[in-house]
Amino acid sequence: MVPISISDADDPRLSDYRQLKERHLNLLGGRFIAESERVVRRLLDSGLRVHSVLVTPVRAASLADGLATWIGKHEPIPIYVVAQNLMNVIAGFHVHRGCLAVGERPARAALPPGARTIVVLEDLVDVENLGAIVRNAAALGADAICLSPACADPFYRQAIRVSLGGVFFLPLIRFVSWPDDLLALRTAGFTLVAATPRPGATPLPDFRRPERLALLLGSEGPGLSEAVLSLADHRVAIPMAPAADSLNVATAGAVLLYQLRAPPTANPSR
Repeated sequence: MVPISISDADDPRLSDYRQLKERHLNLLGGRFIAESERVVRRLLDSGLRVHSVLVTPVRAASLADGLATWIGKHEPIPIYVVAQNLMNVIAGFHVHRGCLAVGERPARAALPPGARTIVVLEDLVDVENLGAIVRNAAALGADAICLSPACADPFYRQAIRVSLGGVFFLPLIRFVSWPDDLLALRTAGFTLVAATPRPGATPLPDFRRPERLALLLGSEGPGLSEAVLSLADHRVAIPMAPAADSLNVATAGAVLLYQLRAPPTANPSR
């Protein structure tokens, strides 16, 4: 697979990369943009379909080993090489990482069998918070993330970048009937635990983790809705100093997931 040098910003082969700040690529055929070499490497390792890669000459050289590994396992893909200033014109902003790729969204996910910890997000619209939560959840042992219908798109370019490619590996399930789908989680054996700073919530250090945990997180500002709080089996709060009344939702999610992480499963061979 020989890299293809391009010097024309209007080259039709680069249409997926054009003016990225002005549109959501997933609306045009189920695709998404991965940004930065680290994220593109994770995309190449994920098993998801990759349509093409757009790189500067410097990034083409540093990404060569990852592309060589891909070629050994999959069909060849176009590798477009452009100058940095041309990439900026095509994308509509300064792509200071010099590396983009177009991937295809995965099929609709389902809860993994045997899942013990899931994160449920209600109406989280900040894509950077969403990406940070995905990254934290993957690092702290969550098995999946469920999103209310109004949540932001986890395959938006910024969310993917902040998640450091975590969206490629963690099952992401978009609920349709909200908040009734939470009842299906309870039927499946999950205990619904709402994170809230409201009075009456159990302090996190005093709360004992259930066997199967669905941690409910709301958007910054309003938090979880009354409808969701009314369905929760438990409410928990992170104790804080008097000068603060809340944490950033991604930070709070990381604290809660760490404190409530599932104990390791027994090794059946021992």
